[in-house]
Amino acid sequence: MQAQVIRGHGEIDEITFEANWPDPVPGPGEVVLRVGACSLNYHDLFTLRGMPGIKLGMPLIMGIDVAGDVTALGPDVTAWKIGDRVMVDPIHRKLGKLLGEAMDGGLAEQVKVSATQLIRLPDDVSYEAAAALPVAYGTAYRMMVARGRIAPGEKVLILGASGGVGTCCVQLAKLAGAHVVVATSSEDKLTRLKALGADDGINYKSDDFMKEVHRRYGKPKFFGGESGMDVVVNFTGGDTWVPSLRCLRNNGRLLTCGATAGFDPKEDIRYIWTFELNIVGSNGWLPEDLAALLALVRSGKLTPVIDQKLPLKETREAFRRLDERAVFGKIIVAP
Repeated sequence: MQAQVIRGHGEIDEITFEANWPDPVPGPGEVVLRVGACSLNYHDLFTLRGMPGIKLGMPLIMGIDVAGDVTALGPDVTAWKIGDRVMVDPIHRKLGKLLGEAMDGGLAEQVKVSATQLIRLPDDVSYEAAAALPVAYGTAYRMMVARGRIAPGEKVLILGASGGVGTCCVQLAKLAGAHVVVATSSEDKLTRLKALGADDGINYKSDDFMKEVHRRYGKPKFFGGESGMDVVVNFTGGDTWVPSLRCLRNNGRLLTCGATAGFDPKEDIRYIWTFELNIVGSNGWLPEDLAALLALVRSGKLTPVIDQKLPLKETREAFRRLDERAVFGKIIVAP
């Protein structure tokens, strides 16, 4: 089969296209899928470049989010049949392994997974839409709904709003009835986010987002009041962390599920105790979160935002676009 392979940690140009990589063979409890679509995530870039304390087996096929068709069954698999359309939960929950990291992923023509990871994919949901859901949309759903409990009328600021997680957060916040403020890096992205449902937008390249929040919504006060944000969604970290705290009103919530700009930012805990802030962490997703997302997609209430679909041979270019933050929503790779 054709596959994109890494043989060690490195950079995008070290991802190697292999035209005759060995086909996967299913063992007990496993199935093989023909890949219909695979979406890229920043986590793939972390895997490529290496993460402190995490050792991975090489060579490796990356690609966490996959949807496709069942083409082969392990000897004891009875709940599925060849030809079934499926979405994959990337986490092998019994082994605690992640697809595309601890086992070969979807940047290939075929992928082997445990049958326990399969989620039936209705005919009215495309492979591309399904592949956009697990990591980004699953993470956003758990953060905004299960953990963040966004409520009607709340003022919600979303940083990094133009990516996969961000575009889902915008839609979920609007579904919850919130007033949604987005921060992103260009006027074009602001226009697209407003078309997606955002009520207000800040271009953080030209304006200090914290100062703009204070100007438009008031500077938070020590003893309560309505000034400031009820919720800030921050999965960037880095130098946005303390300014995010300073946007929150008394008893406000900062939601975080990652740190694409740095996991060890400067901190100022005075704002946490002074304004009695709540820092709410969210890690990954559960199978029921993915089922809820599929239901929202089928009902037309949620639309996975797909920036571009590229062929498997152009995987390097897809990663370059992701790395340069030139993607609005999700980027898809398909054989």
